[in-house]
Amino acid sequence: MFSQNKYIDPMRIHRLFYALKIFVPTAFIAFFSIVVLLSFKSNTGRDVQERPNIIVVLTDDQGWADVGFNSATDIPTEHLDKLAEEGVIFSNGYVSHPYCSPSRAGLLTGRYQARFGHDCNMPYQGENDDTIGTPLSEKMISEALKKHGYTTSAIGKWHVGDHPNLHPTNQGFDHWFGFPGGGMNYWGMPNGPLRTIYRNGVEVPQNELSYLTDDFTDEAIGFIKKNEDRPFFIYLAYNAPHAPNHARKQYLENTKHIEYAGRSIYGAMVNAVDHGIGRIDSTLVAHDIKDNTVIVFLSDNGGRIEYADNRPNRGHKGMLFEGGIKVPFFMSWPDGLKGNQHYEQPVSSLDLYPTLLNIAGGQAASEKQLDGADLMPYLKGENKGKPHDLLFWRSSGGFEYAVRNEQYKLYKSAYKDKVLLFDLENDPLERHDISDENPDLIADLKAEYLKWDSKNIKPGWFDPHAENVIKEEAKVKSERNKSLGPTERD
Repeated sequence: MFSQNKYIDPMRIHRLFYALKIFVPTAFIAFFSIVVLLSFKSNTGRDVQERPNIIVVLTDDQGWADVGFNSATDIPTEHLDKLAEEGVIFSNGYVSHPYCSPSRAGLLTGRYQARFGHDCNMPYQGENDDTIGTPLSEKMISEALKKHGYTTSAIGKWHVGDHPNLHPTNQGFDHWFGFPGGGMNYWGMPNGPLRTIYRNGVEVPQNELSYLTDDFTDEAIGFIKKNEDRPFFIYLAYNAPHAPNHARKQYLENTKHIEYAGRSIYGAMVNAVDHGIGRIDSTLVAHDIKDNTVIVFLSDNGGRIEYADNRPNRGHKGMLFEGGIKVPFFMSWPDGLKGNQHYEQPVSSLDLYPTLLNIAGGQAASEKQLDGADLMPYLKGENKGKPHDLLFWRSSGGFEYAVRNEQYKLYKSAYKDKVLLFDLENDPLERHDISDENPDLIADLKAEYLKWDSKNIKPGWFDPHAENVIKEEAKVKSERNKSLGPTERD
């Protein structure tokens, strides 16, 4: 009579009961009520109305130390810090790729994006066809959650499929408000189809937009208010603090103490996100749904080269040093997780799909394609082990790659034109390359990488990352060399 996996509006049921009361005996209504209540149960027995709401907040190119809960002292992030304190902070939280589009593809599918050839940013020369991007054959988390009664929304930057066939509304999202491409001005001024704000495929008029970070927050709050009586999933992908450097006066006022102009503007962009998250948190409280709402916060990759702060980690966006793949990362859920926790074991953005699916009443174990782990048994102390024995990264089809086991990390670095090895237990800042002393360990980790990579496919397209790496490293060496005295220069 009723699908177990489709949300049933309680008001509709009430009206149906009222109609039945007129025509049928009370005994039948009682029997009918039992049937309807049983139909609310998922395959795991979780009541639809008990299922938590889920909000995944993704920022863009934000540095590890650009939030107070990771030691930032110059950028005000009081709301993010409060939520982090109420939940679990992942001290070793990684993403699956060091830059934008592939990292997002991994998060949304729960798979290493190299499995389906999405380990490069998409070409920007023109509009791409629907063979460029995460294919429809991949099952996104939005599609999995819809089967368990969730209404779904994608808000903000998409960047995993330019062509309309690959837009969010074709990938399991009921609602979409944002832009398809990889970057856009913050005033919402359109500049071609990839840099135009759409709502469910229809261009949003310029006079309805103000400052994109605020606009995305407003859209999320509107969606929450419309769906407060049913479980919802929001993928809120701010483009902040990605370039260009645009900010409003109210946020610049909050970073006026920063005496470096670029950092001050960047900090204002982060503060705008924090302000938005505070408004969303207040909305959840006002509608009495905060305690049963999961909020996940993370950046899509390490901080960008200019103005972001990845300290104490080495490197930045694009690199497979820790600064390129370790990100600010927390999860809050008052009904399901104790607060004031720091989880030290390595976790991955790929873990979000199975974790959230199981929280929602699904069975992640039946999704054989997933590469992540359900983190809940570890966070609750039910499993004393580690979520991962090995983590892998591949960029541009293996132009660069990295492997981390429990203690050691191998990095085939095109920046340094060398295979590097670090002991992260004793050298978490990657200051000391120990590759020359450990040829056997390097061989073992290379073998692990090749075994993992054998399940991947070639990139479906290429981006300029490889050539940019070479240019960047040449510039670094040149600048360092110019700083030397004449007798010391190469």
